[in-house]
Amino acid sequence: MLGACGSSANSNATTITLFNSKVEIEDQMEDMAEQYSKEKGVTVKVYYSNDTVAAHLATKYASKQPYTISMVDDKDIYSLAKEHAVDLSDEDWVKDTDYALSVDGKVYGFPTTVEARGLIYNADAIKKVTGKDFDPSTIKTTDDLKSIIKELKDGGMESPVGVLKEDWSLAGHYLPQVYEEQSDVDAFVDTLLSGTANLQDNEKWNSLMDTFDVLKDNNYAKSSAVSAEREVTEQKLAEGEIAFMFGGNWDWSVLNQYDYSENMGIMPVPQNMDDGSNEKLVGGGSKFMFIDSSDQTTDAQREAAKDFLNWLANDEEGQSFIVNDCSLVSPFKTNTLEVQDPLSKSVKKYADEGNLIPNYSHLPDDHYSVLGAELQKYLADQEDRDALATNIQAYWKTATLSGTTA
Repeated sequence: MLGACGSSANSNATTITLFNSKVEIEDQMEDMAEQYSKEKGVTVKVYYSNDTVAAHLATKYASKQPYTISMVDDKDIYSLAKEHAVDLSDEDWVKDTDYALSVDGKVYGFPTTVEARGLIYNADAIKKVTGKDFDPSTIKTTDDLKSIIKELKDGGMESPVGVLKEDWSLAGHYLPQVYEEQSDVDAFVDTLLSGTANLQDNEKWNSLMDTFDVLKDNNYAKSSAVSAEREVTEQKLAEGEIAFMFGGNWDWSVLNQYDYSENMGIMPVPQNMDDGSNEKLVGGGSKFMFIDSSDQTTDAQREAAKDFLNWLANDEEGQSFIVNDCSLVSPFKTNTLEVQDPLSKSVKKYADEGNLIPNYSHLPDDHYSVLGAELQKYLADQEDRDALATNIQAYWKTATLSGTTA
């Protein structure tokens, strides 16, 4: 938590509180809040929590101590906005982004960044083994992936893949692609909720799980898959001991702590499909801020909060904070600063080309914890694909979506 900032001359300034749920930029947020408080005459205090966003904010609202600004996930906007958020439809930044979140025609969610997920690769590590420049566009299918992995293993890279065991990666990022890549996502989710889905026969489920099997079988930590530490896996990728890892551009905040190769990027998850999904990343706007509408927040605080959001979107210093300090891809068109990290460069390229499959925004709140545990069993070869599908379908029969579509 950041304490009150500024000198005693600023003691009568408006104070706004900001809940940041993006731990990768914790230090940057604290430094920014201190500087913003000194320069703008508004005291900004930043807070964090290790609890899930939904649970933490529920506690804050129950105790009538809401944050002025809360940074949350898209599903939380759908769940909370109508009861707790200010209508931001008239703000200038709304016209400058394709990623603002609306509920019932009103804009409530300010997008902080654009994030996407796919297969992260270390091109230098691949070239070192194969002797050839790596072109990710040549690895479109699961069979292509098998071929490059075989080439790497034949060249001496014993286990070319790392698989993150974290539940949020397995069931918050990989598994949802089974839903997100369906031709009609909402209709597919309805079949899961009603118990009429048949994952075992679903083409998308099988294509993505075929690819997951290739990753799992070539995982450097295959014999201890659910005890592998994220930092170790990311270090191995950064330093070229492995070549591939499923993840997103947020992983750069870990990768850049090591002796990394900058010749890295994110490519679509290879699949033996011809529907074009293997040429797109999955992603979009991420980490949305909303302003509290309750009586516990004053009009002066709400105005100060709106000024802060406008500063992030439109002010040169705010734009630089997002791109240069936080290494995030800005969701705003007038922010033309070039992001520096290689993963975010990949994401921006796919976003600019319109090659992002949208995130599904209504995952149940316990989806990644419950189904993450199931996928960990699968990752550790403790259950087969049929059992995994059966358990996923059983979960969905009693699941509750985390909001309704706008």
